[in-house]
Amino acid sequence: MVEHKILNLVTNEYNQWIRITDSVEEMLQNSSVKNGVIYVITKHTTTGITVNEALECLESDLQDLLNRLAPENHPYAHARMLRSYGSTAGNPSGHLKSHITGNHCCFPVIEGRIIRGEAQEIYFCEFDGPAVRQVSITLMGE
Repeated sequence: MVEHKILNLVTNEYNQWIRITDSVEEMLQNSSVKNGVIYVITKHTTTGITVNEALECLESDLQDLLNRLAPENHPYAHARMLRSYGSTAGNPSGHLKSHITGNHCCFPVIEGRIIRGEAQEIYFCEFDGPAVRQVSITLMGE
């Protein structure tokens, strides 16, 4: 059996970390799948999906790290008018931060529970907001 859900999010900051673990868990609770795999995938190239401990200081440290690795004021090659795209690429650091965090996570589901570490939380990471965003959640199993 395969079940699919779109999680709609509205971000309100340029860079923002949003815990979505509860929404992912809710999908599983409303499902008939008891054993399988759950996938969480962002549908945007300037956002990420990552898993880590839910500490405000850690979120801040992770954002600081990404800002150092992909600073806003770097002379990026794709921060220019892109004729094929029809506009100026004004979000190059968002693409790079997304590449670093990744766009998905995957967990096993056993006996109706997502098997994750006690401190693990699923985050949606916004790197080019505010914006309306979507996350695809797919549950496969029996």
